[in-house]
Amino acid sequence: MAIVFLSLGSNVGDRVGYLQQAVSLLKAVPDTNVISTSSFYESEPWKMNSENWFVNAVIQVSTVLAPENFLAECQRIETQLGRKRSTNTEYQDRTIDIDILFYDDLVMHTNTLTVPHPYFHKRAFVMVPMLEIAQDFIHPLFKKNVMQLYEELENPEMVLLYGTRI
Repeated sequence: MAIVFLSLGSNVGDRVGYLQQAVSLLKAVPDTNVISTSSFYESEPWKMNSENWFVNAVIQVSTVLAPENFLAECQRIETQLGRKRSTNTEYQDRTIDIDILFYDDLVMHTNTLTVPHPYFHKRAFVMVPMLEIAQDFIHPLFKKNVMQLYEELENPEMVLLYGTRI
C-alpha cells in the first residue's frame, strides 16, 4: 500500500464541515484507509483575491490505488461536495480542495498530476498541519524533512490553530 499525504482546504460555507465530510468520504474509497489527521488550521488565502479565510488540514492515508486513480477519487469527492472547477487559471473560492502532497516518495509529472506537490515547500498552511502528523517525512526532491523546509520559509503566512493563534 502507498502512503499518501493530502491537503484539505475550504473557504466558503461550513468550512470545517466540508473538511469533515471529505475525510468521511475518503474513508469510503475502496482499498483506502485514513491513518491520521491533523488539527484544523485557519489561514489567509494564498495568492488569491478573496476575503474568505481557509480552514486547512493534512491527512495521511494508505491506498492501493495508482496515483492517477486516487486523484480521480479526490476530484469525485470535491465534485460531490460542491466544488466547481473553472477553466480560469486563477485561484477561486471553493467548498473543498483536496491536493495530493506526497504519494510515497514518488516523483512524477503528468498533465493532470504532479507529485510531490510543486508548492508544498512554499505554503505554511500545509506545512504546519503536516508538522503535526509527519514532521520527519523527507521530501523526495529536496531531501529535507518537513521541519527543515518549514524553517526555510522566507515569509510564512499566519496560520492559526482553528480558534487559537500558534
